Amino acid sequence: MDRVTAAAVFNRICELGSLSAAARALDISRPMVSRYLDEMEKWAGARLLHRSSRKLTITPAGEKILAKSRALTRLAEEIADQGADGEPHGTLRIACAHSTATHILGPMIPAFLARYPAVRIELEINNQPVSLIGERIDVAVRITDDPEPGAIARRLGECVSVVCASPDYLQTHGTPQTPQDLAQHNCLHYSRFAGQSWQFYDAQGELVSAAVSGNFSAGISSVLCDAAIAGCGVAMVPEMEARNAIASGQLQTVLPDYQAKTLAIYGLYMSRERQPAALRAFLAAVQQQLMT
Repeated sequence: MDRVTAAAVFNRICELGSLSAAARALDISRPMVSRYLDEMEKWAGARLLHRSSRKLTITPAGEKILAKSRALTRLAEEIADQGADGEPHGTLRIACAHSTATHILGPMIPAFLARYPAVRIELEINNQPVSLIGERIDVAVRITDDPEPGAIARRLGECVSVVCASPDYLQTHGTPQTPQDLAQHNCLHYSRFAGQSWQFYDAQGELVSAAVSGNFSAGISSVLCDAAIAGCGVAMVPEMEARNAIASGQLQTVLPDYQAKTLAIYGLYMSRERQPAALRAFLAAVQQQLMT
């Protein structure tokens, strides 16, 4: 029995928490999954999982073997990447936030998969940073000015933000003319930032900071955009998030003489060595998407 496949099956059992779920994900029978697990336990010379009618729990020996089996399957993919003239293939696990998935990756992935049919993508959507190693993430696409330490950060583009509000809100509360005027408005902001200040460049290129506060915060930009459309207040959101609402007149941009500070869009990954062809192709495709 193929031990590399057995290692891959063991990895998937541990990820999904059951033999049946692994069988469905791998499109093989449950008895075959059991056979691969038995092969792994014979190979390791130890019980790797405690099995009961309700759940699976990994043993201490299983924890050690899991780290090695993940490394083995990754190495197998890297070796395979050297063949087929470097044609991208294999599985890419990608992490990103909701807005990044909706406005950047979601629109480009179908064309990417059509171009590289041997590539499989697993998209993990999470608005909080994830552990690249712990979650087995090949690349995280993040909009930030402070990339996670320990990872290689490749700049792919930039995220332009806009300050906007609904016409009804502006008619009722007035339109801010300077960033300092935002102190008189209900500002909708990101919940994960403890101290709230919005930063702008003025017409002379000088950086201006404005303290903001409001009665609503959220960790997802689409929710802030929806709240602004509903007349809750003034929001600073990615331009790509507000674009349709601005075009339809549901939102109006404010502070036209000030440019909200842009954030960089990074691809974060762990190593430049033995980088899979699929990862290189994906990063290039994201960069191209952001240039259009």
